[in-house]
Amino acid sequence: MARGFRSGGAAALALVLAAPLAGADEVIDDELVINGEIPIVTQAPAPEHVEAFSVIRSGWTFRSPETQAMEMDDFDNPAILGVEAARDDFDASLGANGESCASCHESPEDLAGVRAVYPKWDDAAGEVQTIEMQVNECVTERMGAEAWPYDASRMVNMSALMSFVSRGEIVNVAIDGPAAETWQQGKDMYYTRYGQLELSCANCHEDNYDNMIRADHLSQGMVNGFPTYRLKNTKLNSVHNRFKGCIRDTMAQTFSPGSPEFVALELYVASRGNGLSVEGPAVRN
Repeated sequence: MARGFRSGGAAALALVLAAPLAGADEVIDDELVINGEIPIVTQAPAPEHVEAFSVIRSGWTFRSPETQAMEMDDFDNPAILGVEAARDDFDASLGANGESCASCHESPEDLAGVRAVYPKWDDAAGEVQTIEMQVNECVTERMGAEAWPYDASRMVNMSALMSFVSRGEIVNVAIDGPAAETWQQGKDMYYTRYGQLELSCANCHEDNYDNMIRADHLSQGMVNGFPTYRLKNTKLNSVHNRFKGCIRDTMAQTFSPGSPEFVALELYVASRGNGLSVEGPAVRN
């Protein structure tokens, strides 16, 4: 999978890429304030471990004015329907123990800021955990219920709620200590070429960001806006769903949501956004 870039793959990428729309590290004037009261940091100095560019930018800065506007007002953001559904689940009693999320956490707002530091190392589990993994730990171990499918609507909605209550918090994902090995695995994966097209994450989101690939404007691939409502498929999409789609589009056999490979990749990609604000659930093309 990590073989050199074949001429066929390079030609395929060249056919769909158009000229860049802006300079690589150009500072964007657009300002994102949600509901007129939640300021969102959409560009920041790149973390030291990101060498490809000096300024990191949220995917929001790459969207059309119409799509940007949908995220600026919760009444226009279709992802909020998922957030409201998750609030119902938050209060619902689940499983044999008759407990709910609210049994431990009075309200979702009590978890404000949690999204900003995930994925993170969990000492008790002895592994890096995503928000979804932590939710399922609570569902199975504390509530005595069946685990929720990793990428089902119920889980994606709950993840969106965790992002919603953390909007405006600065992403600060830890990559040192016991998480370092998983982070390195994710970094290696980010630069691995996959599929018949032999493309890596970096080929699009470092080498060609700010270009057009067919009708889409390539971003830097930040995940601070996830889960994201995609206009393309009219639903909330998880980070791992997006990873799955990207690898599939290289014409490779992809990994599954919740797999160790995607957990590692999420840790690495999330850390590339350290310094931006949590802004999910976002709206994208």
